[in-house]
Amino acid sequence: MIPESNSLDRRTLLKLGALGAGAAVLSGCRGRDDASAPQGSPVSGGAPETLFAAPPMETVRIGFVGIGGMGSVHVRNLLDIAGVELAALCDIRPEHAERARDWVVEAGGREPTLYTRGETDFIRMCEAEDLDLVYTVTPWRWHVPVCVAAMEHGKHAATEVPAAYTMEDCWRLVETAERTARHCLMMENVNYGRWEMMVFHMVQRGLFGEILHGEGGYLHDLRGIKFADSGEGLWRREHSKVRNGNLYPTHGLGPIANCMDINRGDRFDYAVSMSGPSRGLQDFAREHFPEDAPERRETFALGDVNVTLIKTALGRTIYVSHDTNLPRPYSRIHLVQGTRGLFQGYPERVYVEGRSEEHRWDAAEDYLEEFEHPLWREMAGAGAGRGHGSMDYLEDYRLIKCLREGLPTDMNVYDAAALSAVCAVSESSVADRSRPVDFPDFTRGRWETWPQLGVVEA
Repeated sequence: MIPESNSLDRRTLLKLGALGAGAAVLSGCRGRDDASAPQGSPVSGGAPETLFAAPPMETVRIGFVGIGGMGSVHVRNLLDIAGVELAALCDIRPEHAERARDWVVEAGGREPTLYTRGETDFIRMCEAEDLDLVYTVTPWRWHVPVCVAAMEHGKHAATEVPAAYTMEDCWRLVETAERTARHCLMMENVNYGRWEMMVFHMVQRGLFGEILHGEGGYLHDLRGIKFADSGEGLWRREHSKVRNGNLYPTHGLGPIANCMDINRGDRFDYAVSMSGPSRGLQDFAREHFPEDAPERRETFALGDVNVTLIKTALGRTIYVSHDTNLPRPYSRIHLVQGTRGLFQGYPERVYVEGRSEEHRWDAAEDYLEEFEHPLWREMAGAGAGRGHGSMDYLEDYRLIKCLREGLPTDMNVYDAAALSAVCAVSESSVADRSRPVDFPDFTRGRWETWPQLGVVEA
């Protein structure tokens, strides 16, 4: 079975629990008139009236947890962003931390402290280090424990996706962020993709009219990765054995949520979800492993294709698909449709009533000159070649900019919880014959008054 993300050993749980109690006492002392409270921080728990922003900082001191493939990309990005100090590096493999330490020193930085004493050494790092931000790029079950440890020790937290995969842990992130008055955000890189940002800009400019429907997904043949004896193969296949639903919704859903002002004028209301049969991983094992290999005896709960339909509070519809066990080219679908037209990805194309030739698509490239997002226009080529083009660099750049300038981050803990909750909601619906399952309102009604996400700039 996959351990829940809060299933640590008893000693570690007691330590985190004691820290939480202490932090609760401290945060409970802050009154409404406390001038030192960060902008938008809640007074006595619950969602803040305005979007949370911490005091600005000249230098962002970072402790980085998990420096494998994707973690290495982020570390390299951060070394090229002004105002960053990588002060501590944590990984269960000492050679990963040592390699990243060499990068820091080669870039002219001070030698960071290494934490390599096992899976929970991030707790020691959070206790010992004077950090502003803890950034985790670990297997999914560690996202919540690392973020909680960071916040309980007074540090902001950033995590790879999904932020959590149980409803209990989604709430745990929200409530800890509120109680400690710290940022906790999910680093959804696809929100910063070139086409995704162009579409968001087009929506903001009203080109498609009122947005009514969106489609997104994660359609990626991961059979080779899941059966690898390194990297994600060491843990990702285990989720497929015991979970059945949409296990990885945020890449396809994040950009659509931005276009629909989720948590900033609308919210996810309920969803229905269904999965088809599980065949792909079993077939792959039979074709690639000898007859006596243990991989050929494994069974999997995850349906090869999952389809989840979300209804928002304003009545809009979203289709989100997950398809990682079958042979196929990569796609995130990426469709945004309104009363005046739509964008559809893979391949990228646009139709706008009154502007396009009737019943014919326009090439999306034809719209770049007019609708290229300002962030891409101003930072073209930044971080190019460092995994997923420039989107990884841009998400790291924006996080650091917001922290240094004391701005609300582009995504926040409520976005992290809402998008990640699709995992739990879809699994519940699949298990109950695709009956509707409600989303919690993590904002406690604040979604009705929080401002739209602006067209962010460099």
